[in-house]
Amino acid sequence: QVRIVESGGGLVQPGGSLRLSCVASGFNSSYWNIGWFRQAPGKEREGVSYISRRDDNAYYAPYVRGRFTISRDVAKNTVYLQMNSLKSEDTALYQCARSYNGDLEAAGNWGSWGQGTQVTVSS
Repeated sequence: QVRIVESGGGLVQPGGSLRLSCVASGFNSSYWNIGWFRQAPGKEREGVSYISRRDDNAYYAPYVRGRFTISRDVAKNTVYLQMNSLKSEDTALYQCARSYNGDLEAAGNWGSWGQGTQVTVSS
């Protein structure tokens, strides 16, 4: 059974850091693009970052580039999102998903969504 489970969220002060984990089961995540998306209350879901199945290239939305880093641990079938210099506008539910060829512009091209992990940035 294909399943994705996110963890690592929490409450952090502005300027702080968190590392999110996206654990895959039932499939080999290294054969898929694995992406992180987020949705804040009252806002649409937006792409954050994804790591490519072809060459492990990392792609970032402009609003997180330079602050977030995505990485893959093949042995653990897990993708991580290291989030540094967090801002209040990063507050959202962060979800992980897989896609064969999707990018950050179209969440509809992604599937097997996890339930998400809440990130709250507040003093």
